[in-house]
Amino acid sequence: MNSATSTAAPAATPGSPPYPARRRRAAAWLVTLLLLLPTAAAACRLADTDAVTPVTQLLAFLPWLLIPAGAALLLAALARLRTGMVWAVAVLAVTGWFVRPYDTGLTEHPKGPVVARLTVLSSNVEFGNATPDLLATIRREQPDMVFVQECAARCSDALAAEVSAADYPYRNVVEGDSASGSAILSRLPLKAAPGIESTLAMPGSVALAGERRIHVQLAHPLPPVPGGVDDWRRELGRLRTYADGVKGSSAIVAGDFNATQDHAAFRRILDAGGLRDGATLGGASRAPSWPAAVRAPLGAQIDHVLVSEDFSVRAARFLDLDDTDHRSLLVRLELHDVR
Repeated sequence: MNSATSTAAPAATPGSPPYPARRRRAAAWLVTLLLLLPTAAAACRLADTDAVTPVTQLLAFLPWLLIPAGAALLLAALARLRTGMVWAVAVLAVTGWFVRPYDTGLTEHPKGPVVARLTVLSSNVEFGNATPDLLATIRREQPDMVFVQECAARCSDALAAEVSAADYPYRNVVEGDSASGSAILSRLPLKAAPGIESTLAMPGSVALAGERRIHVQLAHPLPPVPGGVDDWRRELGRLRTYADGVKGSSAIVAGDFNATQDHAAFRRILDAGGLRDGATLGGASRAPSWPAAVRAPLGAQIDHVLVSEDFSVRAARFLDLDDTDHRSLLVRLELHDVR
């Protein structure tokens, strides 16, 4: 007797969806996971708030979040998940809007005649490790004013021994261990002024450019580490109070703010003092300063030179120093008579 051999398809397990449906369901879960943090960060940026950990930290790296959002869009398109595609496009649109370069072009329209020109250097030397390269940078660039953060004993000792008092006769140095020390060096005369109460030293002075008084303040609030966001927000709030107090006066606030333009607490400082960001005005608005090894569009710009509206910025550039996780910022300024 002849018999025919036939191969039958395996029976589906009762209650289980077809394979394509299972694949789409898995894709939907993965799209959701990819979009959760980018959505939270984009929503907080839109709502003008820094929220809480981990969003506070993620806002410093807002451009990075385009990567998981873009991956989510691609996966949703491949799996034909319409809701996922709409969601991903919305997150990408909001994030893309805020991470676009926001140069203002204000340097093209200075107000009043120039009464002083000065170059400002701000540098976080990471516990003093980058001091040798800082000294070389000072000799090469010859800035008129230098703001140094994390100037530990080896840093303050080197500044005293190797930076000529004839070149920088005016100084406001707060010695400290590890990250707590700070220094302001100036060719312009400095008068004593209260600094800002903080864990890491934030000294302040008044510089004299001819007859013009310029309020100068070093910034170095605590970083927004998990568990320390309230301290970070409080110290940025003190910088905001300082900015409000010098509003309408000539002012320079420079240093490691541990905050970017994407942090609401940082934008409050700008708004309170009528201040402008030197890197933005100098055409380097999205150039990252930390971590030093990372280049645009990734990384975070947390080192800033903020200036009052009577300053124009003629140039701004970030410099690489050895043995520090920060890039230094050099800004050329012109002070105008706006009366």
